[in-house]
Amino acid sequence: MIRIQQLALPITHTQEQFVQKIAKALRVRTNEITKYKIRRQSVDARRKSDVSFVYTVDVSVRNEKDVLHRAKGKQISQAVDIRYQFPQTGEQLLPHPPVVIGSGPAGLFCAYLLAEHGFRPLIIERGKPVEVRTKEVENFWQENVLNPDTNVQFGEGGAGTFSDGKLNTLVKDVKGRNQKVLDIFIRHGAPEAISYQAKPHIGTDILKQVIRNMRRQIEAWGGSYLFDTCVTDLHFSNENLQSLACRNQTTGKCYNIETTLAVLAIGHSARDTFAMLENRGFQMEAKSFAVGLRVEHPQTMINDAQYGKEAALVLEAAPYKVTANLENGRGVYSFCMCPGGYVVNASSEEGQIAVNGMSYSKRDGKNANSAIIVTVTPEDFPGDGALAGVRFQRNLERKAYELGSGKVPQQLFGDFELGKLSERYGSFTSEIKGQHTFGALHELFSEEIKESFCQGMHQFARKLKGFDREDAILSGVESRTSSPVRIVRDEAFESNRNGVYPCGEGAGYAGGIMSAAMDGMKIAEAIAQKYKGGDSLWQK
Repeated sequence: MIRIQQLALPITHTQEQFVQKIAKALRVRTNEITKYKIRRQSVDARRKSDVSFVYTVDVSVRNEKDVLHRAKGKQISQAVDIRYQFPQTGEQLLPHPPVVIGSGPAGLFCAYLLAEHGFRPLIIERGKPVEVRTKEVENFWQENVLNPDTNVQFGEGGAGTFSDGKLNTLVKDVKGRNQKVLDIFIRHGAPEAISYQAKPHIGTDILKQVIRNMRRQIEAWGGSYLFDTCVTDLHFSNENLQSLACRNQTTGKCYNIETTLAVLAIGHSARDTFAMLENRGFQMEAKSFAVGLRVEHPQTMINDAQYGKEAALVLEAAPYKVTANLENGRGVYSFCMCPGGYVVNASSEEGQIAVNGMSYSKRDGKNANSAIIVTVTPEDFPGDGALAGVRFQRNLERKAYELGSGKVPQQLFGDFELGKLSERYGSFTSEIKGQHTFGALHELFSEEIKESFCQGMHQFARKLKGFDREDAILSGVESRTSSPVRIVRDEAFESNRNGVYPCGEGAGYAGGIMSAAMDGMKIAEAIAQKYKGGDSLWQK
């Protein structure tokens, strides 16, 4: 096939115009085009008077060699695909199926590939299946009664289940893992458009269905799940993993599961598990992350700023990405931006408040929201040790809980700068899931972090007019942007304790759905290269 890049068309173009544009670029007649496949679609809004879609498209034509020979311009070339290849399995025998601890994106994709290649993994998840989890989370938002094991952070699908479902990543992908993740999502119910959109997303409503369908496929391949089950300890013999101590979170029953291989895909909020691993002698270290507040603006304001008023009437809700490097050495940037989305109470521990953002697939909420966060390093954390960042997070979340008397505290940006409690919303109201109230968020951070946040807001207004408007709504605290801990692993992806593979965002090796899923794939590949899979090795 022939690949055409930088193919620009008006945002209102028809399919016929699209085919004509392809024919013109290749200097062929439209009837010579036998098929085409869109590889990438993005929006070029640099000129608000002429906003366009820009495509990369692969095309099959008659006499392909001749067409390529006479083609002009660097934007036309032979199409080259990177096809994902799962490695051939090794020769060592596993006495028990591998165990994957955690069913977020990292654990899910690790388990999926292992199951597909005959390893029959056991997935242990401390929370509930996504169908039950959804009901419990919605009840928490309405009644403010938290289940510490099933919430926005814990449960099937991980924290990404209640998010925008963004699938873009900055990870360099030379082995086709990125496309493989998208293909698997599509196979299990995600829209096909995610395979070519420059900034793909699924939306929390569709993502829940996809996760459920992936679980059913894993089970059909011989994998199995233990929900509502927490791994409380790991037992070793001669430095080798022998078994996992587990507890059913509903009944309290404790028991052991024999295994010599466990994948730690525990997520960034498994603080009790981090403490257990530290006690068990795992090599761990505190790492930098970022903290801040979730900020809401009217989505129409963002649309107009990004696309212009005319194009905004045609295009979907606009995203944005903003960054600033301050003179004090801090970085300030947007994170997990949710067009047409909702702020959500994402707490997972009693007496603490943490927030996040989510969007449904249509992104049709009236507000845009994003975390605006400030970088923090281990030097900012009180005390020392691998869990110093965890303590830093908990202190912020405890203070946010107190500022909101158990509800999500909110404040208008103008009042935040002035150190004044807000009494009412301005020209628009909050789109938030969970009980909320006005609180003194200006008391939450150190003066340096607060000032850095404000400087960032004003700098971002130079790019997005109105970003620092006085009635922008702040909600706090955004503290779970990434793991505060890294569980050290070697080049074979194994920890310093034999048989245990740290994986994904919680282990400190990913940041978002796609990078976590791809890290899970790497772990599955490493296991497969070492061990022998296949149904004949053990009975389910």
